[in-house]
Amino acid sequence: MEAPYVSDQELISDYLSGNHNSLEVLINRHKQKVQSYILLVVRDRHLADDIFQDTFIKVINTLRSGTYKEEGKFIQWVMRIAHNLIIDFYRKSKRIPVLDNNSEDGDIFDNLRIIDDSIEERIIVDQIHEDVRRLINYLPDEQREVLMMRHYADMSFKDIAEQTDVSINTALGRMRYALINLRKMIERKEITLTV
Repeated sequence: MEAPYVSDQELISDYLSGNHNSLEVLINRHKQKVQSYILLVVRDRHLADDIFQDTFIKVINTLRSGTYKEEGKFIQWVMRIAHNLIIDFYRKSKRIPVLDNNSEDGDIFDNLRIIDDSIEERIIVDQIHEDVRRLINYLPDEQREVLMMRHYADMSFKDIAEQTDVSINTALGRMRYALINLRKMIERKEITLTV
């Protein structure tokens, strides 16, 4: 006979009542999704493991302190913590991961590609990436967040909306304004984004 499904909220209550096995069940239930998301963004197994551990340390500390508020799905809250830790890491290290984007949106990210043709082209591509990373830092926080989730984490607008607690239309609007603002900065600073 199969054991009955226990909700995340019930597992949290059991953990707070002293049943530490409930926390293990909760972590194991969501481990794959959280680890996959972090690894997709940071593209470094060791760094992803560190951020995963930091995420659940923060989850455990918040649960223990009694400040966790059940305002939706537990996993969305955990993913938001992981996302914020990733953003904090990149802010501190001044690095932004660059992934190849094969979307058909026709935006400036189509020009960010990795080429192994020559040292000169590699230097030019690196400079283009650096220019775009620098410009992204000038965007308002909400626009920068949506842009990074869409282009660097390859998240759908539905997932972005859930992750940031906004409607899909708001997420789309933020992305649109981020791209408009980037284009304006590129034109104003006369930056070339092609090799």
